[in-house]
Amino acid sequence: MKDHNDFFDDMIDVDDEIERDDDAEAEEYFEEGDEFDGDEEGEDDEPAVVRTAVLKKNDMLALISLRTTDSGGQIVRIDPRETMPSVQRYESQPEALKWFTRSLATSRKNGWSVVTFSPFTLFPFSP
Repeated sequence: MKDHNDFFDDMIDVDDEIERDDDAEAEEYFEEGDEFDGDEEGEDDEPAVVRTAVLKKNDMLALISLRTTDSGGQIVRIDPRETMPSVQRYESQPEALKWFTRSLATSRKNGWSVVTFSPFTLFPFSP
């Protein structure tokens, strides 16, 4: 097996047509992103706590990150087997932390090891 993705392609019967659809979807995503370049007023006005874990399995690296503020949180996952990162938003800090912890535990159970884990605080920037 030359590429680690060959195994997954064989298991889920991936063909070139699906990959072309994914590329078109990615292009559409980036084109739509131009519409949302401006941040909403007050969006970054509160401090945020960010926890990021870099995971390793065989020759792959993945990232899972949690960002929480007083108004909720979001989890970002970057998986080398996926074409796009995934983002999930939560209404509350405890709910976001619960799902971040579960996701990290599931990844470890599935053979991923934590390379680094770094909690730090981001404060609003005022020029």
